[in-house]
Parts: sequence; structure tokens; C-alpha cells
Amino acid sequence: MSAPTTRPDIITPDLIALDADLGNSKDAVIAALATRLADAGRVTSPTDLADDALAREAKSATGLPGGIAIPHCRSESVTTASLGFARLDPKVDFGAPDGPADLVFLIAAPEGAGAEHMKLLSKLARALVKPTFVADLRAAATPDAVVALVQGVVNPAPKAAVAQKTVAPTPEPLSAKHIVAVTACPTGIAHTYMAADSLVAAGKRADITVHVETQGSSGSTPLAPEVIASAQAVIFATDVGVKGKERFAGLPVVASGVKRAINEPDAMITEALRAGLNPSAAKVEGAASTAPEKAAGSIGWGTRLRQILLTGVSYMIPFVAAGGLLIALGFLLGGYEIADSAKQIVLDNSLTQLPDGGVKIYLGAVLFQLGSLAFSFLVPALAGYIAFAIADRPGLAPGFTAGAVAVFVGAGFIGGLVGGIIAGFTALWIGRIGVPRWARGLMPVVVIPLIATLTVGTLMFVVLGKPLAAITSGLTNWLNGLSGSSVILLGIILGLMMCFDLGGPVNKAAYAFAVAGLSVNDPASLRIMAAVMAAGMVPPLAMALASTVRPGLFSTGERENGKAAWLLGAAFISEGAIPFAAVDPLRVIPSMMIGGAVTGSLIMATGTTLSAPHGGIFVFFAIGHVVWFVASLVAGTVVAATCVVIAKKLIHRKPVEAETPVLVAA
Repeated sequence: MSAPTTRPDIITPDLIALDADLGNSKDAVIAALATRLADAGRVTSPTDLADDALAREAKSATGLPGGIAIPHCRSESVTTASLGFARLDPKVDFGAPDGPADLVFLIAAPEGAGAEHMKLLSKLARALVKPTFVADLRAAATPDAVVALVQGVVNPAPKAAVAQKTVAPTPEPLSAKHIVAVTACPTGIAHTYMAADSLVAAGKRADITVHVETQGSSGSTPLAPEVIASAQAVIFATDVGVKGKERFAGLPVVASGVKRAINEPDAMITEALRAGLNPSAAKVEGAASTAPEKAAGSIGWGTRLRQILLTGVSYMIPFVAAGGLLIALGFLLGGYEIADSAKQIVLDNSLTQLPDGGVKIYLGAVLFQLGSLAFSFLVPALAGYIAFAIADRPGLAPGFTAGAVAVFVGAGFIGGLVGGIIAGFTALWIGRIGVPRWARGLMPVVVIPLIATLTVGTLMFVVLGKPLAAITSGLTNWLNGLSGSSVILLGIILGLMMCFDLGGPVNKAAYAFAVAGLSVNDPASLRIMAAVMAAGMVPPLAMALASTVRPGLFSTGERENGKAAWLLGAAFISEGAIPFAAVDPLRVIPSMMIGGAVTGSLIMATGTTLSAPHGGIFVFFAIGHVVWFVASLVAGTVVAATCVVIAKKLIHRKPVEAETPVLVAA
């Protein structure tokens, strides 16, 4: 009989370096620990693991107060969930506010790690907020002693096994005075749980109970509704969106990034208690943010407005992509003249009663009409989800209605933006009106949508509709009147915008501007669409080209990303260049912008048109002057790739990097 298989230990003595000099930068320390894991057969590529860990470092530093650092990541190169540990001499800076670290854990999780592995890793993270555990690590004389300490917290010996099988755990009683919290970080491995334990410990010091919901990789047990309902306040210590944020609606809120809950838990508890006693304190409202929040209270209105608009654009784009591609397929089958007769063909015919031209014309009309209907949701979806980002679900009905009115009066994209904002803030304001408890259930489903829809609809029809329509009409006429150098300048501006943040707000603004005005009967709009799409294809294609012709300038991970970027660029997915820009923005972003400007200007100068809002080179049948489209795209790609190669050769980065912001696609 074969012996039963056992799970490999998460840490072993050969993964530990005590009082070691592993270099003078976090890059060197992470690389050394990754090599140890690879030498132990737990990692297929130490370079890939190090690259993935450094990409996580770029989002936010993993240094913690007290001389601790926990670089961590999920990586396809990891075959077994593992911990590499180094007690450093000298210390190395990992970005902690109080100085460099001497205790470093590299937490390596497989890309598809199961809940059991995640629980082990989260137990270690929680132990690192306990002073006694940290002191024992510093005092450990041998690697075996470190292994014993770690195993003692991640896999402790079972206690009272029989009792555990028969006695249900006693739920923690509600205290007369308590607050609730949610913690979450991008990878959900370490910071999520350390922040939770720090807040609980700080609550005990303040003689108040803190109930925490950890939204991490090892699973999440939602807080009970009665716990939330009776809480004095809520703390959101998150770097990602709060799942089920609407459950906390109306509670005073203190919001921050997850690291502040680790570094300053006592201050956050104090702020939450004060907010609970302050009637004018910020309350939970609207949709969850996907970006780190400010240190306390609510985020700034500049950032908040950007997030609101991006929410609307992000939800709008699927309608645009699906509808636009269906319209393009309709043109492919039925020709451009199908736009004038598609509705009548669909209504008057069927597969058993075909129109003149046969099945090809009929299917072309069906595809065009289906795409047109999907595309017609562009402005209502934009306005509806802008309102949703402000007021959550009660804002949806008035927001969609505002968008529909904007289309009806001819205010278009601009009307959708304005109408969505008005609808959202109207719904939000109505929701803040105090009503008796028996009426609260009616507010989000009847009262708020009714009054907000009536308010925004009346404003759009009576006051704002005609002025906004005049602005839209004037902008359209101005674009149609552009010629010569003005057209080329517009192409340059659109190219720069599309390549500035690779799927971020500036990129989305240029794209939304193009698709909102897209009309097969408007040549100017078709040229703008062509310039925007071609310029947006440049960054991933340029980085794919550069990493192919000069592979020595790029890491192993970047070269692998470069292979995928060929297809991403061809399909008009600008985000394919984000892995390159995230680790080297100062050399990559300007190079991409130069290439995008070249492509945008050439598209406009040659009169190239595009009637499909998405699809890249795969909608070649919808491109007018396809040869010029390809030539412009190739020219911008070569220019951008040349620029980035020259920049990498002539401009050298410092060996120790500060935190590098990641350009995140909305």
C-alpha cells in the first residue's frame, strides 16, 4: 500500500537566511529569496517570481512599522505555496514609514492557490502584528527555530479535538458600543488580515469591540446584518472596491488605504468613534471605489468626480463594443446602404420570406438593426451608471431616463454626462432626507427614483436640453469644418490622449468622445474614430516590437508580455502595454505618446475612416483607405518602439526605485 500524500510544508530550513547580506535594495533581496525558492524546487522561474513580486511592490510598498517587510504575490511560476525568510544585516528599505526592514518574508502563492493555502499565508500575516512573534523571530538562533515559530502560527497543534466536533463555536456577543470594519488589499494575501488584526487590537486598547470583515483570498464571512445595523461607525481600510458596500449605507465612515490600518490603527479607531458622535460626519453612500482612498473621511472631490465619470464610461463600453461590431458586420453583409433600410427589411421579411438580395441582405439588416439597438444604449448607459456611481441603485432609473432625454433632445454625449450627474446627486440628496422607519423600505424603490426622475427629466426638457443640444451641434459642425493643419492637430491630440494612460481616464475620454459622435453619415466622426482606434493600438504593438528586436533591454516577464501584446495590440486593447509602463513609466509612456501622435496625425491627414468602434485590425472591412490605416499604424508603432529602445539605452534608472504608480484600466 502506498503511503498517503501530505501537503509540503510552507517553509523549510533551506528557505531561510539568517543575519544575511542579500544586497542593498529590495529588488536584490526579493531576487535572492526567489532564487532560494527555485533551488528548493518550489518555483519554476525565480526571475518571473521576482518580477511578479516587484509588480506588487509597485502598487504599494510592503514595508511595515517595526522593521518588517512582506513582499508577496501570486505567480504562475510558483508550484507550491511557500515562504522565504531573511533576517537581514544590513537592513534594507522596503518603504516603511519608520525606516528599513531586517525581517523579510517573501510570500509566494500559486496563481490558482486554493483557500487552504491562502488561509496558511494569511495566518502568518496576522502573526506579524504580534510583538512577541516578531521578537522571537529576531531571537531565533537557527533556521529550524524559525520554522518552528512559523509552523506554530500557520499550522498550530489542534486543541480539544473532540470538543471541536461536538460544540458549535459561540458567536461573539454584541457589545453596547462597537464599530465595524472592512479590510481588503489587491492580492488579498497579507495586508488584508494584518489590517484586520491591527484594528481589533486597537479597539481593545480603546475598550471598544471591532468586528472586521476581511475580503481576502482565503474567503470572507460577511458581517451579520444586526452587527452592521447597531454599529456606531464603519472603517473601510481597502485598496480595492468594498464588496456589498450598500450594506453599510448611512453609517458614519472613515476610509483609507489598507496600510493605514496597519500603521495607524489607534488613530483610525479614534476617528471612527468621533464620526459616530458627529451628526455631520461623512456617511456611506454611492458605489464602492476601485482606487485607494484618502487617509480619513472621504476622498477628495476631484478624485471622486473622475471615478464617477469613469464608472459611467466603463459600463458604457460593452454596449459600444457589441453594438458597434454588429453594425460593422451588418455593413459587411449588406453594404453601407443597409443603414437606410434595415428596420423595414427586418420588420417586413423573415428567413422564409427574403427581401431582394436574398439571405445576405436580410442577415445584414438583422445584424445592423441589432447593433443599432445595442448602440442606442450608449448615452443612457453612460448617464445611468454615472448616477449609479453617485447614489448606487436608487440612481439607476433617473440616470437612464436622463440619458434617454439627452438622446431625445439631441444633447448626445454631453447631455448624458450632465444628466447623469444631476440624476445621481438628486437621488443622493433625496436619500438623505429623514423618514419614519416604516417608510424607509419605499425610499430606494419608489420615492427616490420617482422624485429624482421627475426632477432631472424636467430640468433636461425645460432648462438644459436646448443649450446642451446647441453645444453638441456646434461641436459637430466645428469638427466637420476642420481641414488642413487643423485636422492634423486634432489627430495629434487624440493620439497623445490615447497613449497617455493606456486605458485610464484620459484614454477613455478620447475614446468616449469618438464613439459618442460616430455616425456612418458623418465623415468627420469616422476619421476621428479611425485616429482613436489606430493610436490606441500603438502602445502594445510598439512594446511587442521593442521587446522582440531588443530583448536584452527587457526582463523575462516583459519579454513574455511582449509576445501577448502582439495580439492585444491588433485587437485594440491598449492595456496590453500596462505591464511595461507599470515598471518603467518615465521611459515607456512618453515614447508611446510620440508614436500615438504620429499615427493619429497620419490617419487624419490621409482621410482614413472607420465605421466600427472596436475590433482593431479584425474589422478591416469597416475601414476606409485600409492601406493608409495600416501604414499609419506601422509608422507610429516603429516610432514608438524606436523611442523606447533609445530611452532605455540612454536613460538609466536608479538601482533603488521609489514606489511606482500602476496605470490601472477602468
